[in-house]
Amino acid sequence: MNVPRVRGVCPGLSTPMQTGDGLLVRLMPAAPIPLDAMLGFCEAAGRHGNGAIEVSARGSLQVRGLTADSAPLFASAVAELGIAALEGVPVIAGFDLMGADLLPSRTREEGVDTAQVAAELRSAIANAGLALSPKVSVVVDGAGPLHLDALTADVRLRAAEPDPGSRFGVPRFHLGLGGDGASASWLGTVAAADVVAAVIGVLRTIAARGATARAAEILRTEGGEAFRSAVAIIEPAAPPPQRMPAEMIGLHSALDGTAAVGIGLAFGQTQAAALGEIICFAAAHGATAVRPAPDRALLLIGVSAPDALNLSAAAERLGFVVRADDPRRRIVACPGAPACAAGLIPARELASGLASALAFIGTNSRRDLGLGTPSPQGGEEKRVALLSCRPRGVAIHISGCPKGCAHPMPTALTVVGTPRGCGIVRHGSARVTPSHYLDPANLSREILRLAAKSKGAAHG
Repeated sequence: MNVPRVRGVCPGLSTPMQTGDGLLVRLMPAAPIPLDAMLGFCEAAGRHGNGAIEVSARGSLQVRGLTADSAPLFASAVAELGIAALEGVPVIAGFDLMGADLLPSRTREEGVDTAQVAAELRSAIANAGLALSPKVSVVVDGAGPLHLDALTADVRLRAAEPDPGSRFGVPRFHLGLGGDGASASWLGTVAAADVVAAVIGVLRTIAARGATARAAEILRTEGGEAFRSAVAIIEPAAPPPQRMPAEMIGLHSALDGTAAVGIGLAFGQTQAAALGEIICFAAAHGATAVRPAPDRALLLIGVSAPDALNLSAAAERLGFVVRADDPRRRIVACPGAPACAAGLIPARELASGLASALAFIGTNSRRDLGLGTPSPQGGEEKRVALLSCRPRGVAIHISGCPKGCAHPMPTALTVVGTPRGCGIVRHGSARVTPSHYLDPANLSREILRLAAKSKGAAHG
C-alpha cells in the first residue's frame, strides 16, 4: 500500500498517513451515520487499528494505529457498513434541526437546500478536473443555529436574507473567500441558480495559480479583483451580519419534538470501546444516528426529550465533554509523543493535567488574572499568558512540535515541544520562538504557581 509522507496531503481511507503509532485515516461522512453502522465503525477501529478514534476541528472522523495490512481491511469494513465519505475537494454543508435525522440546513424563506447545493457542487468540481491543493475546501451554509462560521474555507457560501424589495424573494447566497465567517472577504451575492458556475469560476482562478495555491494567498497578493473578473455574475452586496458562535455541545431541540445531544471528545480523541458504549446507550434511548460536527463534537440525533439528560449524564460518566464551559474545551492538543513521530512532548497527557489545573484555579480566579491580556510588569511569571477558560474559543494550544498542526493560529498561551522541553509562547503560534522553557513535568505546577502569584498581585 502507498503510504504518503508528503506534508499537505490529507489522509483518506485509501491514502493513509504514517504517524508515530501507525497509519492514520480520515473521512468526513456525507450524511448522518446510523447507530448500527457507527457501532460497526467502532468495532472495526478496534480490530484493525489501535482503538483510538478522533473527531477533527472540522468534523472529520480519524482512526489511528492502522498498519499497511489492516488499513485496506478497515476501508473495506467502512464500505460494507454503508458509511459514505466525501471525496475530492471537501464541500461541507451546514445543518440545522429540521427533523430527527438532522437534515442539512434549509432556509425555508429562501427555499435554499444546502445539501442539494453541496451535492451539485461536488459533482461539478469532480467533472471540472481542476488541479487544486488538497487543502482547498468549500463551505455551504444556511441560517440554522448550528452554523459553520467557525470553519475556514477557500470558498464559502451563506444563504442570504430575502431582499425586502423583491416580490418573489429569489434565493441568493453571499460568496466569501479565504477565511471563516468573520474574516472571509465577501465579494457580494450570487443567485442560487448560478452558484455552481460562480464557485467553479473561483476554483479555476485558484487552480490557475498552481497546485498549491489558496484563496487567501491570492487575495493578499492580487486582491479581490482577481476573482471578480472571473465571476461576472456576482452582484455587490454588504457582507452578511455576524452571528452568535455556534455551540455544538449540549441539548438541541428539533422541530419534530426530539432532541440532538451534542457531546465533545476531550482533546478530540476517545477510545472505540467508550464510543461504542455511548452509541449503545443512545440507541436504547431512541437515538437514530450520529453526526460528527465541528469543534471535535458528535451529535446524537433523534433522542426523545425526556431521555436527553440521561444520555448526557451517561456520556459524562464515560469521559465525554457535555458542558460548554468544560475546561478541556479551551485547550487544543495534538497527539504529541509517542503517537506522532514528530512529537517531542506528550501533548494530550499534558493537556489533561492542565485542564485539571485550570479547573482548580476556578472561574473567579481566572477572571481576576485578566486572562488574555499581556501583563504590564516583567518577570518570568508575567511572560506566560494564563488564559484558561474563556466563555468561547481556544485558550491554550499544546503542540508536540513547532509545526502546530492542531491549531495553526496564535493563542494566548502556546506550549510547544522542543529538545529543551516545553517552549512557552505568549500570544503567538507554535512556530514562534519560545520566550523560555519548562520541564514537562513542571508545567501544571508552574501554571498554578503563576496563577496564585498573579491573583495575589491583583488583590494586593
